[in-house]
Amino acid sequence: MPQLTVHHLHVSQSERLPWLLEELKIPYNLKLYTRSPLLAPPEYKSLHPQGTAPILTDDGSNVVLAESGACIEYICHKYASGKLFLKPGYTNYPDFLYWWHWANASFMPAVARVFWRSSSLAGSEFTVADVMVVFPLTTFRYFYPGLRVGEYGNVLRYLGRVGEREGYRRAMGRCEDGMEVLLGREGPRRGFMESLPN
Repeated sequence: MPQLTVHHLHVSQSERLPWLLEELKIPYNLKLYTRSPLLAPPEYKSLHPQGTAPILTDDGSNVVLAESGACIEYICHKYASGKLFLKPGYTNYPDFLYWWHWANASFMPAVARVFWRSSSLAGSEFTVADVMVVFPLTTFRYFYPGLRVGEYGNVLRYLGRVGEREGYRRAMGRCEDGMEVLLGREGPRRGFMESLPN
């Protein structure tokens, strides 16, 4: 029986955790929550004082954790011996640190003004920086349907590579079954509210 439970609020950045766990092949439980009508329902908000997505619980350690970055570090260091985190001696370590923090610290708040660099994120290796960056480029577009990435060829190629990852496909199938995954140049065909499960 898996110890970790991802509490996933539909159409939220909590999709990062199932993707990470699928990539690491760590067993987990997934508990799905439907927005009510737009924000998290009371039972979700009662899990953690912050009441935002994601929320991770670890039954083996009696841990309830919020914040994407904190949850990701917890999973990688406690359950995967630091896998997907680059060590300081790695050639692209500064790039990795930058992209790892950039996703939530700079990109999310300024998504409408983003300027995408032409270089890769942190070298050719898949890391947790990828897990953090993808949500603002994909699902977050449900909140800003006018945001288009079509003019950014590097972003489209990057999203194409993400879409080929088996772990990403499995995670999205589990946590957002039936939702259009936005890996291409266009925004969602349906609005945010129409994308929520009934």
